[in-house]
Parts: sequence; C-alpha cells; structure tokens
Amino acid sequence: MKTRHLFASLAAASIVLAMPAFAADSAQDFVDKAAIGGKFEVDSSKIAQDKAQDQSVKDFAQTMIRDHGSANAKLQAVAGEQKLNVPAALDAQHQGDVDKLRSAQAPIDLAYVDMQRKAHADAVKLFESYARDGDNAALKTFAQQTVDTLKMHQQMIGKIAAGQHAITGATTPGVKTDTTPNAAALVPGANSFTEAQAKQRIEDAGYSSVSKLAKDDQGIWRGQATRAGENLDVGLDYQGNVVAANK
Repeated sequence: MKTRHLFASLAAASIVLAMPAFAADSAQDFVDKAAIGGKFEVDSSKIAQDKAQDQSVKDFAQTMIRDHGSANAKLQAVAGEQKLNVPAALDAQHQGDVDKLRSAQAPIDLAYVDMQRKAHADAVKLFESYARDGDNAALKTFAQQTVDTLKMHQQMIGKIAAGQHAITGATTPGVKTDTTPNAAALVPGANSFTEAQAKQRIEDAGYSSVSKLAKDDQGIWRGQATRAGENLDVGLDYQGNVVAANK
C-alpha cells in the first residue's frame, strides 16, 4: 500500500489503527481490540476537531477520522469473512477517555495528544505481535499491511507531542490561551491536566524523579523534581508553563 507523508498537512492515504497494548490471545480477541481502537480514534478525533486549537492537532484528528473510517470498514469485511463478531461499542476505559474529552473545557490539545501518543505506542506493539504470531491468516495479513502506516502515524503524533510539551520560554505555550504566557511565573487558572499528564509534561521539560504532585487552590500543579543533580520545587500551570526553584 502506497502512502504519502506530508507532515505539514498530516495527510495519509493508508489505513492505521490504534489499540490497547495487550497482545491478542486469539483472532476474536484481535478483532475486539481493533474494533474498539478504531471507534475510539474516530470518536475522540471528532471531539478534537471541534475543541482543539492548534491546527496541526486538528489536521491529525482529520487524518484519524478518514483513515479509521476506512480501517473500520476493512476490518468489518475481513472479520465477517472469518465469521468473527465485531463489537459496536467502546469498552469502559475508552469510553471514559472520550467522555473526559467531551466534558473538558476547550482547548483539549494536550489531553488529546497524550491519549493519541499512548494509543499509538500500544498499537505498534499489538500489530507487530499479531503480524508475527497471529493465529488467523487473513487478520495476520491485515496486521502486516497496516503496521508500517501505524508507525508513520506514531511518528506524526510524536512530533506534535514534542511541540505541545516543549519548554515555552518566551514563546507561545503548547496550550494556547488568551493570557500572555510567562515562563518566569506560573499563571493561576482552571487546570485540566490530570496528575499523570502533569507529571509527563514536567518530565518532558527536562526534569526527573517527579513526585508529590498536588493541585493547589489556584489550579497549579506543585511537586518536587530533580534536574542536573539538584532537588527542586516544581510547578505547572494551566498554560503548560513549567517553573522550578531551589528547595
């Protein structure tokens, strides 16, 4: 299958899925994970198109909707030929993630990107495993034909994530707001980062051993971390700014 990678527009002509990391125990198990993953990609990406702010995130979401619409149809056909059932609904975990995006205050760029990054890391493991060891020839071929494109999409979301998580300094933060970013001071405001996302954001800014994270009454995640051998107090505001001070 030929693909064309134009990162600026995030265009892709082939099919890709993002699924949980669990190795499939059987052909039906693979179909279950594939169908749930494909529906999650479409549902979450439709929300991102409406509530994301960065154009590269919107473009990636459109790519997911297009590719997974095709992928879901192909999976449905292959599974039908193999007399396998295709689940129509999300499982509790994926539905919970979709609900979080739907209820979150816009923009949701970082939350969506983080979900996509994890989903695609998991998907590469799943597809490589089934392409190598799958127990159904037709589905194994499907996995083999898909995994390279899946890796391409993983690279795309990795580049977007790097931009979203970059140390902002005097530049625009990854999560754009109407408030002028100030990397020297944390900005109070409603913070939609989860604890896991806050920890990841701080680590991506170059810190390690991030611990004791708690959100204060100003919406700022505060905790402890190390960098260059120093123990630091560290904070993360709703814009994505990371600021640290010596303990």
